[in-house]
Amino acid sequence: MKPIIGITMGDPASIGPEISVKALCHEDLYDRAKPIIIGDACVMERAARILGMDDSKIHMVKSVDEARFVPGTIDVLDLGLVNADQLMYGKVSALAGEAAFQYVIMAIDLAERRIVDATVTNALSKEAIHLAGHHYSGHTEIYAEYTGTRHYTMMLAHETLRVVHVSTHVSLREACERVKKTRVLEVIRIAHDACRRLGIAEPRIGVAGLNPHSGENGLFGREEIDEIIPAIAEAREEGMTVDGPVPPDTVFSKAIGGWYDIVVTMYHDQGHIPVKVKGFVYDAAHRKWQAVAGVNITLGLPIIRTSVDHGTAFDQVGSGQANELSLLNAIDYAVRMAQGQKR
Repeated sequence: MKPIIGITMGDPASIGPEISVKALCHEDLYDRAKPIIIGDACVMERAARILGMDDSKIHMVKSVDEARFVPGTIDVLDLGLVNADQLMYGKVSALAGEAAFQYVIMAIDLAERRIVDATVTNALSKEAIHLAGHHYSGHTEIYAEYTGTRHYTMMLAHETLRVVHVSTHVSLREACERVKKTRVLEVIRIAHDACRRLGIAEPRIGVAGLNPHSGENGLFGREEIDEIIPAIAEAREEGMTVDGPVPPDTVFSKAIGGWYDIVVTMYHDQGHIPVKVKGFVYDAAHRKWQAVAGVNITLGLPIIRTSVDHGTAFDQVGSGQANELSLLNAIDYAVRMAQGQKR
């Protein structure tokens, strides 16, 4: 029952290879999953040297069925796209962008062919993939196009705080224009389904307002009256337990306190900020991140995709200090969703 989890290495010039090595050194991970890195073995070997690991622990394979899936060995599906000696570490480049993009395409292909049960993505650089000629806003849009998915949304999760978004990578002005009944209802339905897949039998959904005080009965805007409230009403008619629109300045405290299993947010930062405030902990005394926790999940896809909830952190490359907690969280969510799908 242990699912095979395909993990992209992320941008090869980023912290992705280092946190991949760190994460797969956790022996207990192999008690619940069969992880395999999709990337370049030579870059993983360099990351292992930085972290003081023996190079022999990197097991290069050309197909998933060659993987060993045993603690102490890191299986790497080697695509042979990067020369580790020529790569500019910690820098944006078209070379790294192309490699990162191809790792993602391979992960999607393996999942669609059911060779892996779920995919997990390390961070890529949007600037780098654009330099390589691939004009996407991020992983979510790549997965949507290559799986032919039209109706999807992003979920961020840290512990019991889960948020989904009506819109993500658009301007704030456009985000307000996208708050329409049809889309809000669609995201409520996706949120309900996601919670059921995670084993929550009767999901409790909180829907955030768009405006301060959720519009104050039209005083600060009519989006709640015209779009959000009708969507909530229809969701209730379909049998879902939905509350809202809840003022955005209180809905997340309620969710953390156990009122809701998931929160529907109206735009990118409305959902991202509370999750990252809770999951990202900086130690000012030692000038290092004590925790970088949280998971990014694309809902609505025909395959499972979870991701780290942080960027490429080019400034940390080579230091060995990058934190692998978010990657471990993402792998754990992928395992839960894969097991739920099998059941």
